[in-house]
Amino acid sequence: MRRSLGWLVAGVLSIILTVGAFCPASWMGLLLERQTGGRLTLGDAQGSLWNGSAFVGGAAGGKDPVTPLVPGRFAWRLSPALLIGQLDLLVENPATLSQPVQISGSWDQWQVSAAALALPAERLAGLGAPLNTIAPSGQMRLRWNTLQVARQGNAIVLLGSMTLEMREMASRLSAVKPLGSYDLTLDWRGQQAQVELKTVKGPLLLSGSGALQNGRLQFAGQAESQAGQEERLANLLNLLGQRRTEGNRNIIALEFK
Repeated sequence: MRRSLGWLVAGVLSIILTVGAFCPASWMGLLLERQTGGRLTLGDAQGSLWNGSAFVGGAAGGKDPVTPLVPGRFAWRLSPALLIGQLDLLVENPATLSQPVQISGSWDQWQVSAAALALPAERLAGLGAPLNTIAPSGQMRLRWNTLQVARQGNAIVLLGSMTLEMREMASRLSAVKPLGSYDLTLDWRGQQAQVELKTVKGPLLLSGSGALQNGRLQFAGQAESQAGQEERLANLLNLLGQRRTEGNRNIIALEFK
């Protein structure tokens, strides 16, 4: 009886390992879609779950083609130790990552190494409204320190900070180019991030703070023109929000609830 049970267990393990060895790379795309609520997916996935590559794009759904959001292909190497609960994943993309990213830990808790990701603003229109209307252009770079990530039930909690650097930004809604350079800081503490926006330089001055939770942004800030740029930016400012006066300054209230 014990011998038969042993052979049965060995047979089941053999089937699991055989199936696992040939898992297609497209399975990684399904995992990405699930963790990002369907916002992101993988395109042209090649290889296997353990050693593959693909480009990252917006999840268009249906039969629509996937639009790449960043240059280059992401290549990954995932250790089979995942089958016993140990995560060891290396992600590389020399075209957009400052350095390879190491993700290690267990099924429920892992650590993401520090790096930076270049994000061409023009490709963000592929995420749909309102970015396809704004049609941003410029250079964007998302950098982060070491991140601690954990799964709590169906939720993902995150500890660490990120900064989205936006340089020489412009929009098809305005003839003024560039509008400015900005930093958006996200301080993650669990499922919520404290958000702060500040202007580095430029004729369009943006500032504000708020919180990002479960993909929903609550933000209160303001937009105004640099001294001497009022007429050039008047039309754009009128599109951004409601005008109000604070002292001798005319500003636009930026509010998202």
